[in-house]
Amino acid sequence: MKKIVSFFGDKTEIFCQLNQRAEEYAGSLGMEYRWAPQLPFSEAAVIEELKNADAGIIDIEPYGESIFSQVKDSSRLLVRFGVGFDKVDLKAASRNGIAIARTTGANTTGVAEMALTLMLACRRRINQYQARTKSGTWVKDIGNELIGGTVGIIGYGNIGRRLARLLKGFDCRILAYDPFPRKETMEMDGVELAGLEEVLRQSDAVSIHVPYTEETHHMINKETLAVMKPAAVIVNTARGNIIDEEALYEALKSGRIAGAGVDVFAKEPLPVDSPLLTLENAVLTPHVSSQTVESLWNIYKMAIDISADFFAGKGSPHILNPDYAEHN
Repeated sequence: MKKIVSFFGDKTEIFCQLNQRAEEYAGSLGMEYRWAPQLPFSEAAVIEELKNADAGIIDIEPYGESIFSQVKDSSRLLVRFGVGFDKVDLKAASRNGIAIARTTGANTTGVAEMALTLMLACRRRINQYQARTKSGTWVKDIGNELIGGTVGIIGYGNIGRRLARLLKGFDCRILAYDPFPRKETMEMDGVELAGLEEVLRQSDAVSIHVPYTEETHHMINKETLAVMKPAAVIVNTARGNIIDEEALYEALKSGRIAGAGVDVFAKEPLPVDSPLLTLENAVLTPHVSSQTVESLWNIYKMAIDISADFFAGKGSPHILNPDYAEHN
């Protein structure tokens, strides 16, 4: 019987319930499941767990040669709980014959819904209104509606496309930038393909859904923020370093743009002395876009399904380093 160890989650009631369900589901597929949450993350503890497992479900912490070299004789597969894999050294994994997969699409609805929530919160100035209400001053800043506006989507993959569908009921014009556009898909969805600058210049709200790479590092910076409308807002539920946080702070502080909704940061947890925390026009959340019961279960189930297919010898489009097989 193949063994899976999962490192994701904390010891709350919700995660206990989800992992009990995961254990039962894995058992129905003929696999043994163990939950070993890392609070805090310990590389040594992870190595010991993986030495006694055939596969692991990993979180956002760094995984590289120091781990792979010690678990390569036991664990043949690691599945990222989520989509981002920028902290996983794929080349090192391949050298050690370990396959790395991710649960692409499992949290699509949760992240897209959160992006929409942040856009609405920023356009309607919810943070400012809450501050006024708490202070008793009741100064009524004037917000903007999202309905009938222009929304820009940067990165038209699964999440970007789901967001576009959610926006259909808002009667929005939707522009999308993607370095590898699927033009037929965009046309079918009624989305206009545009360049990055055009998306930023024309949109009333912009939502980021690209992966973090060398090319997307600080994609949103002083220069790109400068082309946005003064009443526009920007939302990031992708990865923190896609936005230059210093430039974002300056744009928000000066009123260059009206607001930002940020769920991901260059350093997490966000330092308590971050200047972003001083701004009323920044809606900040602690990397929780996919933290819904529905999305979390979809991810657990998909990670287990990927593992079952892997050990059954089936191919998977979710494996990020297919060259791992060359080193087995």
